[in-house]
Amino acid sequence: MTPFTKEELLRYSRHLILPGIGPAGQEMLKNARVLVVGAGGLGCPSLLYLAAAGVGTIGIVDSDQVEISNLQRQIAFSVNDVGLNKALAIEKRLRALNPLIRIQSFPMRLTSTNAPEIVEAYDIVVDGTDNFPTRYLINDACLLFHKTCVHASVFRFEGHVSVFNRLREDGSRGPNYRDLFPEPPPAEQAPNCAEAGVLGALTGILGSLQANEVVKLITGAGETLDGKLLILDAATLQFRTIKLPAARPHDVTQLIDYEAFCQTPNEMKMSNVPTLTPLELKALMDQGSDFQLIDVREPFEHELCNIGGELIPMGSVPQHIDRFDRDRQVVVYCRSGRRSGEIVQYLQAYFGYTNLYNLQGGILAWSDEVDPNVPKY
Repeated sequence: MTPFTKEELLRYSRHLILPGIGPAGQEMLKNARVLVVGAGGLGCPSLLYLAAAGVGTIGIVDSDQVEISNLQRQIAFSVNDVGLNKALAIEKRLRALNPLIRIQSFPMRLTSTNAPEIVEAYDIVVDGTDNFPTRYLINDACLLFHKTCVHASVFRFEGHVSVFNRLREDGSRGPNYRDLFPEPPPAEQAPNCAEAGVLGALTGILGSLQANEVVKLITGAGETLDGKLLILDAATLQFRTIKLPAARPHDVTQLIDYEAFCQTPNEMKMSNVPTLTPLELKALMDQGSDFQLIDVREPFEHELCNIGGELIPMGSVPQHIDRFDRDRQVVVYCRSGRRSGEIVQYLQAYFGYTNLYNLQGGILAWSDEVDPNVPKY
């Protein structure tokens, strides 16, 4: 065992006296290599606790920039980080927290092309992502390169945590993400945080639980969530654990196009939905063209910001088909263009509309391209 420095003895003293970790476990942490994909609501607490615990090498993958809306839950960032790449911003934060460890930042998206080189260099992968293509990519990369994945996901008030593909004492591997979700669910059944909302503190709890699982995996302390799925309802603070199905043989031999793999028939059809860009809509407005503008968001969203038009919330559209004009151009909009695109699809398929257009990028794109005074949310 390599002797600890005076600073390490002081910094990790609470681990060193903890039964189940002790000096041997702390050395294991020091020699471990952990990759965290996604420095968002889940990744922030995971990274902070892993760095504080003394994990020797930590990798961070994230291509996004810090936005004001992130600060509700992504607690490693401050207003001074807005506009900065998340991986680079949190690297600076972790170095300030623990200068004794090594940080490797990858300010890019994890893709089928770069995943082999990145994932293979680490022992454990923490999945802090919020989309199905990247989750399946992480899972398959872990299968290919024999890595353990610590997974978490969050939807509004509910969170899930599990340990996938863990190497067991008998040489077998535990179940993985594909054993839980053989196929991705339809996009309409799995909106992201921006569409569905999320309780900020819940991501902190789940990210901390991920860090807890990583420490146990490295040190051998306690019992991990291998073969189990922890479900947390933050609204009632009820925890329950269910047993996962046994691992099945998977023929993952290469990394594929996960965007295409996760694309549902509805999303494929979306490419056939007529669209109008924000600039094209602005031109119609400036020209005084005779068209109908409809907002299919919720009333509270319309109050937050809008670009005019009639409010017909998505859920009430079937009861108000007659309010969609058939004799002139109709432009439908929402926050990002997703809900409005589905409404255009629905009216085309079941009611024969041919004059509907989806505002491309929704009100977010309008704010970017036409009027920055329209607030984003």
